[in-house]
Amino acid sequence: MSNFTNTYFGPLSKTYCSYFLLLSIFFFVIMVVTFFIEIYDLIKNRKNLKLSYVTKPILIIFNLFVLYFVNRLLYTMCSKSLG
Repeated sequence: MSNFTNTYFGPLSKTYCSYFLLLSIFFFVIMVVTFFIEIYDLIKNRKNLKLSYVTKPILIIFNLFVLYFVNRLLYTMCSKSLG
């Protein structure tokens, strides 16, 4: 039973830390692309600016930043704890 537990629930090797690195890079790229798309959209539709039209992109970018930061933090914790 101990062998089963170690195989399926035991700690993984340090190479699996790259998963968090890849997610961190992915969310950073998505955040930057979304930022520029939203800036372009705001400039293009300057005449129809409403509060909800401005707050939604800010919340989306903030959410992407949190996803990026959490994955970066997890990568740092993983690499430092196993390194």
